[in-house]
Amino acid sequence: MEILNVVLIVFLIISAIAVQRTKDLLSAVVIFTSYSLMMALLWLLLRAPDVAMTEAAIGAGVTTSLFIVVISRTRRMEK
Repeated sequence: MEILNVVLIVFLIISAIAVQRTKDLLSAVVIFTSYSLMMALLWLLLRAPDVAMTEAAIGAGVTTSLFIVVISRTRRMEK
């Protein structure tokens, strides 16, 4: 179980760096969504199901929807 926690934390670090380095905004949102889902899984493994559900609903659901709506109304690529 500890190995899975370490793998998830490494994935979280890599995805956070990837979001920061990505130039395409839609790609950054997709990576951020995967970050939120992995964070929800980590909270679930840490036996905090209420925090996991909140992270999945707000972090992966609502925030992603808002980001996609905003990106659709602006330019995708940063110059």
